[in-house]
Amino acid sequence: MAQPTGEFRQEAVRTRGGELVSGGLLVGVGAPEGSEARPCPEEWRPRPRRIERSEPARGPAGGVGRAVGPLALGAGPADLPLLDREADIAVLLGLLAEGRSIRLVGKAGSGRSTLLSAVAEAAADLAPGGVVQLCGHRRTAADLLQDLFAATHHAPGFRPDPGQLAAHLAGIGAIVVIDEAEPTGAELEELLAAAPGCVFLISVAPDTPLLPADSRLQDHTVAGLSRSACLALAARQAGRPLDVAEKDWAVDLWFESEGLPLRFVQAAALLRQRDVSVDALVAAEEDRLDVFGAIDEPTRDPDPAVRENALRRTVPLLSVAETASPAVRLAEGLSEPAQAVLRLAVALGGECPTAPHLPALIDVGQGESALAELADAGLAVSIGGHHRLTAGALELLAPHWPARGCVDGAAQHFAWWVGHSSVSLEQIAAEAEVVIGVLLADRTAGRHEAVIRLARAAAPALALALRWGAWERVLELGLEAARRTGSTVDQAWFHHEAGVHAICVQQPSRAIAELETALTLRASAGEQRGVAAARRMLDLLRAEGRQLSAAAVAAAAPGRGPVIRKIAARVPAGLKARTGKRRRVVVASAAVLTFGVLGTAVAMSITGPDEHKGNDPHGRLDDVGDTKNTPMPLPSASSSPGTAGAGGAEPGSPAGASASPEASASGSASHSPSASPTRKPSSSPGATGSDAPQQPQPQQPAPGQPQPPVQQPGQPQPPQPPRPSQSPTPTPTHSQPSTPTGPGTPPPTPPTTPPAPSGTGSPSANPT
Repeated sequence: MAQPTGEFRQEAVRTRGGELVSGGLLVGVGAPEGSEARPCPEEWRPRPRRIERSEPARGPAGGVGRAVGPLALGAGPADLPLLDREADIAVLLGLLAEGRSIRLVGKAGSGRSTLLSAVAEAAADLAPGGVVQLCGHRRTAADLLQDLFAATHHAPGFRPDPGQLAAHLAGIGAIVVIDEAEPTGAELEELLAAAPGCVFLISVAPDTPLLPADSRLQDHTVAGLSRSACLALAARQAGRPLDVAEKDWAVDLWFESEGLPLRFVQAAALLRQRDVSVDALVAAEEDRLDVFGAIDEPTRDPDPAVRENALRRTVPLLSVAETASPAVRLAEGLSEPAQAVLRLAVALGGECPTAPHLPALIDVGQGESALAELADAGLAVSIGGHHRLTAGALELLAPHWPARGCVDGAAQHFAWWVGHSSVSLEQIAAEAEVVIGVLLADRTAGRHEAVIRLARAAAPALALALRWGAWERVLELGLEAARRTGSTVDQAWFHHEAGVHAICVQQPSRAIAELETALTLRASAGEQRGVAAARRMLDLLRAEGRQLSAAAVAAAAPGRGPVIRKIAARVPAGLKARTGKRRRVVVASAAVLTFGVLGTAVAMSITGPDEHKGNDPHGRLDDVGDTKNTPMPLPSASSSPGTAGAGGAEPGSPAGASASPEASASGSASHSPSASPTRKPSSSPGATGSDAPQQPQPQQPAPGQPQPPVQQPGQPQPPQPPRPSQSPTPTPTHSQPSTPTGPGTPPPTPPTTPPAPSGTGSPSANPT
């Protein structure tokens, strides 16, 4: 896509906006104040659908396709087969069939990427889920997991959180092929653990650390080719058979390079350049003959092939030392368009833009042919939807091929391109490394304003494209440029975006720090709408933190019961005696309402038939808590009987203790209709000769205990208990005892069962 004509201005740049779902959050991207996240409604959440093997899409955009260039080993236009890799393919297929994950290691240029493509094509029927090919170049472990999810599920605009991702990938049974994977160590092991049903075939860089002892992976070394395979490869890439001198030269190169395929691809490119020189000599000789006519020379052979071979011997071959680093010599033999593309790739850190960008960047109309020329020369390789320089080429070419202003307008071009409506998110994801290369080049050149413009335009686009590793890197570069320019507004914007990114990847501590910094900067700059946006994000984080804390407390609550019982068992006895009095008062008051409502059967089930001994209706109910030795909560003085009546006696209280003065002040509250109508004289030592309760003596509350309720003016006075009878013998009564109705005591409910006739008065008789 070419850049439009006319002067490029900042107002022409359009920020790409949209929405995506990250876990349980709905993230709005591209707002003027920055991105925002909020809880996603349940009806808006995507429902991922599994992609079956019959569907064509088995990898995300920018994934690994058919290799092109030096590492393809002939898998280019002529579609030549691999050489000397049959044994490696058979071994790898056998390991994959056994369910083993493999890591390919080897020197740079050994052909790991090509071997991956060949094994992936041959292993299509080994796993029920088929083969999924991913590109690991400049991808984090989280990006690779997202690419695996996108390759096996249809859910556009959805990036699941780790829990959702594990649930979706748990049922995937496929062979996952990752080329040039950058995660190592623990990150790589977490990547494998996230998809336990998959088998992985991974290619890593040569300097990757060794595997740990408990790793799921096992290394497979990709060695060089045999001598015959290297000679055949050089002849195929050169386009002609090798002569005797060239074969001897190739054998010396094979010993020196240990049979690395890349070295022979580059050697074939050097042979093609030598052929160009020989063709130039042949053409010059023919021109001389045409001008000066035929000259009778006895030594001149009339056969043109013989004369060409004689001229080829006059062009010396490079030494083995020169072929060890032939990048500069190969670059000098390229065409002008290919040299311009190569210079641009060196300026961008080894990343080559795709062909549609080349006319706008370096005025090269035939970008495809230029990239193909670089690949045929062994200087570039196709990976991840675009080309990049091969291993070692950047270091060799950088001192000899300076930028020369080829990236001056690249930031403006890509800032316009990422916001254009005709550009898809897949195209933006494929050019993510190129955009980062432009930012790095402008930072090196000191063009910080250009870095800020491109970063602010590319960050929302990369977020929507779900390339979050590149999104974070762009935000870092943009924030660094904003600090160097001293722009408070831009710094606040990048801090805000970094906070939203941290929220999406579930890093609340970093998110709070970034958003608080953005809030401070925007408040100092007077951006009221930006301040409100930052506060909304902070409120979201605090709300999520409260929910997590409540969930943690709820999960830990069941385990606190034994701890409370252990603490209650250590309460001093004196404190138990003081608190037990108040508890018995509340229990007795609550029993009035409970017994009146539930009736005789419920009352007897609570008190038990054997608990009426001694005509003490208060003593046994107070001992309910002793059956299980469970401490009861201590009610306050203002607690109602209905709520506090669930308690029992303090553990360790005497079973036969009589009612306290506070309990006696409640009158005959325990004389419910379910009580036995025949009463016997009390057998306690302090029992009087009358059935009526004794007049309680006033008692001061203990220090620290709540004061008894004070009678308010205008309220009815509770009836006083009857005075003790002077009769020497107790007189049984069959009348219903009166129940006081004082403050805090509800009136009793009429009995539901008529009183039984007077009988023997056995304590264990059940009137029902």
